[in-house]
Amino acid sequence: MPKRSIYDTRFFVEYFYSSDPEFLHRMKEDLRSVNDRMVSVVTLHEIYRIDLEREGRAVAKLRSETIRRDFEVVDMDYETAIRSAELRSRYKIPMAESVIAATAQMYRCPVVSDDPHFKKIDRLKTRWYSPP
Repeated sequence: MPKRSIYDTRFFVEYFYSSDPEFLHRMKEDLRSVNDRMVSVVTLHEIYRIDLEREGRAVAKLRSETIRRDFEVVDMDYETAIRSAELRSRYKIPMAESVIAATAQMYRCPVVSDDPHFKKIDRLKTRWYSPP
């Protein structure tokens, strides 16, 4: 298992909303096995919005604070912006995914996601634990 990973929005959606206890167990095992858990500020934005729309401001705030406590939140800086734009242009992927991919490349770590956009990017490692 890698010592460092960046977690995508899809991980958190499954983590917070999955009804499959076995899948949730595997996700928790993944979290326990990674020393440096990172999340892009873009993922935090997406999760807050999803929770806000599905469950309201109180849940959105609580979950975003939990993520901030348990993960290193990686901001978008100049280098990330430029690398992200290059990836977005080359692979024709959405901005959020390009920012997360650029962050993963800069930190030389895999993205925990099943998003097919990440599979397009050369030399970007991903991992996912499919439901049974």
